[in-house]
Amino acid sequence: MTPAALAALVRTVPGFPAPGVQFRDITTLIAHGEGFAATVAWLAERARGCGAGAIAGMEARGFIFGAAVAAQLGLGFLPLRKPGKLPVPAIGADYSLEYGTDRLEMDPGAVTSGQRVVIVDDLIATGGTACAAAALLRLAGAEAAHALFVIDLPDLGGMRALARVGVTAEALMEFPGH
Repeated sequence: MTPAALAALVRTVPGFPAPGVQFRDITTLIAHGEGFAATVAWLAERARGCGAGAIAGMEARGFIFGAAVAAQLGLGFLPLRKPGKLPVPAIGADYSLEYGTDRLEMDPGAVTSGQRVVIVDDLIATGGTACAAAALLRLAGAEAAHALFVIDLPDLGGMRALARVGVTAEALMEFPGH
């Protein structure tokens, strides 16, 4: 499927979660078997090209795409969790969101020193979550220099934010506005 055909599978919900926001809902994309498979294949091809040794995904929708990419490549998947979800002592990184603040946590023993980890998520907006993911992975000793997204909202500057922290990023599709 072409990127345009895949973009047509993404539902836009106006006014969610706040007036003026155009929410890009990927549930319609993941419910479409051929579209979901094509999206995962696109992400996996690029992760392979980055020399991924593992895939990391942020809770929650990054788990969907990241775990599928990791499985397709035969790699481990590193879940970057919301606070308090891990049963072991965790390390964390705080970050700002488009609509507030949050934190990501991970098991520091989940990566090996210098392991090349590619970040995968459904969408990049301001880049706060992805920058925190890169910082967290680096704190754990990983090399986090690449990130892949299904959707980019270029007007919100997330790709530029990632570039400023040394992460090369790519997205399958983009939607103007927010």
